[in-house]
Amino acid sequence: MRVVRFETPGGERWLGRVETQSGHDVVVPLLAQRQLPGHDPLREALVMGIDLAGALPAEAVLELATVRLLAPTASPSKVVAIGLNYADHAKESGAAIPERPMVFTKFPNSIVGPGENIVWREDASRQVDYEAELAVVVGRLARDVARDEALDHVFGYTCLNDVSARDAQFADGQWVRGKSFDTFCPIGPWIVSRDQLPDPQVLRVQMRLNGETLQDGTTSDMIFGVAELVAYLSRVMTLEPGDVIATGTPFGVGFARDPQVFLGDGDVCEVDIEGIGVLRNTCRVSG
Repeated sequence: MRVVRFETPGGERWLGRVETQSGHDVVVPLLAQRQLPGHDPLREALVMGIDLAGALPAEAVLELATVRLLAPTASPSKVVAIGLNYADHAKESGAAIPERPMVFTKFPNSIVGPGENIVWREDASRQVDYEAELAVVVGRLARDVARDEALDHVFGYTCLNDVSARDAQFADGQWVRGKSFDTFCPIGPWIVSRDQLPDPQVLRVQMRLNGETLQDGTTSDMIFGVAELVAYLSRVMTLEPGDVIATGTPFGVGFARDPQVFLGDGDVCEVDIEGIGVLRNTCRVSG
């Protein structure tokens, strides 16, 4: 199942499924955003225990090309991110291999969806970088769960670009500001349910910048896998339905290249994850 949040040509917002019918993709509207009590229909549906796989269409099926896809989760209670979770990336960053997950946060204000712009002012950062990542979406409350039960608490997976203002990140001595500019957490294009990707540690993760592949790794190279991350985080914080975990990025980030590669106005980032799809966003820089 591919779960999407989308906007119709008439401006109404829905939670739905993407299905392949007669060889092409269509969107099945399930729940209008106005029918749900909060600002994040996915989160509300998960809390209410709605079976999105079995739900019947609430409106006529739409061609995927006719709707605007939105960030599949709009306002999770938290976006938890993991730094230096691929050995090659830790090495290129000049850091030691972590002995335990390196945890930081990206605030929900940074979330945008597929096709939306990554936007910043040049006077706020001149060293904006890309990071292709597998994102985990929590499906049900997780508190102090065992590693072998951790994946039972996962709803599904999506693509995430952990956009990072390196000058802010490194100047501060901690990462929150540099990681949490508005628009610095593109996610999408949809969430693929866990049953469709039973092993999250076998997925190819790529970043293309203006068509050139700059990152090409696999989740099998994670230092701490998805199950271990969910269990580890749940020991100290309650993971709630709709929460997002960004699991780290593979080798090839811009600041570690020679010469360095930073994002600029008009650049197009594409996060491509096997079994999920492509998340595409354009950069816009103002003076």
